[in-house]
Amino acid sequence: MDVAVKKKKICVETTQLTGAMQTHRKPPFSGHLIILLLSSLLLSKTVTSRPFVLVLSQDDLKDGPIDDSPEDPNSVADWDEFGESDSRSDDELDPASWRPVFEPDESNSDPDIVTNPHLNEYYSSVAKLIDAVSDGGRTMKDVASEIESFAATGNNHVQSLLGFLYNLGMGKERSGAKAFMYHHFAADAGNTHSKLARAYTYSRQELFEKAVVLYAELAETAVNSFLISKDSPVIEPIRIHNGAEENKDALRKSRGEEDEDFQILEYQAQKGNAVAMYKIGIFYYFGLRGVRRDHAKAFSWFSKAVDKGEPRSMELLGEIFARGDGVKRNYTKALEWLTLASKHQLYSAYNGMGYLYVKGYGVEQKNYTKAKEYFEKAADNKEAGGHYNLGVMYLKGIGVKRDVKIACNYFIIAANAGQPKAFYQLAKMFHTGIGLKKNLPMATSLYKLVAERGPWSSLSRWALESYLKGEIGKALLLYSRMAELGYEVAQSNAAWILDKYGEASMCMGEFGVCTESERHQRAHSLWWQASEQGNEHAALLIGDAYYYGRGTERDYDRAADAYMHAKSQLNAQAMFNLGYMHEHGQGLPLDLYLAKRYYDQALEADSTAKLPVMLALASLWVRGNYANTFLVDLIDSLPSIFPKVDEWIKTVVMEEGNATILTLFVCLLTVLYLRERQRRQAAAAPPPPPPANDNIVN
Repeated sequence: MDVAVKKKKICVETTQLTGAMQTHRKPPFSGHLIILLLSSLLLSKTVTSRPFVLVLSQDDLKDGPIDDSPEDPNSVADWDEFGESDSRSDDELDPASWRPVFEPDESNSDPDIVTNPHLNEYYSSVAKLIDAVSDGGRTMKDVASEIESFAATGNNHVQSLLGFLYNLGMGKERSGAKAFMYHHFAADAGNTHSKLARAYTYSRQELFEKAVVLYAELAETAVNSFLISKDSPVIEPIRIHNGAEENKDALRKSRGEEDEDFQILEYQAQKGNAVAMYKIGIFYYFGLRGVRRDHAKAFSWFSKAVDKGEPRSMELLGEIFARGDGVKRNYTKALEWLTLASKHQLYSAYNGMGYLYVKGYGVEQKNYTKAKEYFEKAADNKEAGGHYNLGVMYLKGIGVKRDVKIACNYFIIAANAGQPKAFYQLAKMFHTGIGLKKNLPMATSLYKLVAERGPWSSLSRWALESYLKGEIGKALLLYSRMAELGYEVAQSNAAWILDKYGEASMCMGEFGVCTESERHQRAHSLWWQASEQGNEHAALLIGDAYYYGRGTERDYDRAADAYMHAKSQLNAQAMFNLGYMHEHGQGLPLDLYLAKRYYDQALEADSTAKLPVMLALASLWVRGNYANTFLVDLIDSLPSIFPKVDEWIKTVVMEEGNATILTLFVCLLTVLYLRERQRRQAAAAPPPPPPANDNIVN
């Protein structure tokens, strides 16, 4: 295949927040020109999803000969998603999982928890930490002290927990140095959460040579948790807000078994609808839409569906037997079910069949020729997994002559279709310089993208479940843990909870419930981290924090930097704010021409900004044509007038009796105005022409 192309785009959907504003916040222009208050209502308040886009140019492709030295395919982990060395459950892949605390029914039978004192200490500490948050922080100091004592014995999982407490300043003084130290100890001893926290810290510091090593290890673990035939659904953390308010639509669809749509589907399945049986099985197998994962229920529903001839359930039963999810692993049965599924034109099943032949599972012996045939059937039918698997065969020289260029092309095709394993392989190429020029920042970003889909992402599901139950403190704790691991959506959610719920967020500080200052600082830090990862709404809030001095010292220069960051993502509100700052010389040079340019750009970016932009341009016109006059002085005096007007409206006008009287008064004035207008129009109307006289003779 020819890979000498100018550019190739690789896209995978990752939710990013764009162009959102909170209704309660006041952008810089709102307090300075009363009529411009309308702009905060008229500018866009939508949240959109922006794909992660990676553009590969000819410069990224390696020139000259590529090392085609053979590699031992048996030594490569790429084929061990659930092989002998990695035939482990999600809890084994993520030994720091909080699942035994949040889903105890599924973990009570784990003998390691019963016999391992370190695990007992760890889960006891997690449970007590959650209880301390729920009881208002009265026991937080005692819990933090107990966690510290367990950590001193060398318990790596508890050390990770202690690092989390120091990072937040929860029951302990906030200390980034101590947080990093304990995460360092825990990560070296195998704690996955601390590995993620360290990798994220290194990437923020642009220490990519260190970050890439950790993210590579975590991404490989994540890949080993993926399915072998079809792609696992991308379970993105739910963004609980849309900038201004709760994301009610997304939350409604995430209520699990309590959701009305799920209950209707379950009723249809119980009545014998095979498609409904399959869908219910999918919900339980992957834990979709707030439903708790339950492999036993999934197996039961898939089995009932195949009895009625539902082909997609056949493929999932093949996966279940291959992985041993809720049943005893049986590769022979796995191959049987995958073969049946392939006969129903489920071409993704060919990927699983090819995998089993590559590994020699459920068959007499390994057969690379047959495996390649199956992968080609999948690829010929536009299955991304087929392209990925063929890429691995060519990359490793498994049953074919090793050809890195062909492998790279297959990975690009698969990645374009959103195949996460392909992103992992491209990350390895950027990491090692094989097939693509070495690029550690790019490798780090791609590894991170894959790593965040690992089994530890279950924290998001439990956080959402807690939020929907009204357990805000527990939700904040879980989102804060994920935020420390580098999840942008969790950073945004945690910051929003702090801002939205205030004291009711159950934010825990060093001495119990957070002070207002601690809460503002924590929200500020979280919004800042989210803004670094492309969340433009967070960048706007950071700009506002610096502009108004909320949670930090007032700093117009930093406010301008934050607005510039949001502006770079084509955010209309940020453009408007930058125009205002140029108009008034705050943090930016006084320049009416640049101010007009930013106002015009805001209108180009968002057509709903027409009215506020027109008002702003009118203000510019006054400044340009009536400089040093009372009109400019009047405009500049409005900041001191506005708070008084605002307070008068709240205390006088909005009082129930006054509001009623005022409403009647306004109605009366409106009626009088319309009657007067009608009278004037009648008076100004030209007299009617004289009637025609047919008797006049010329």
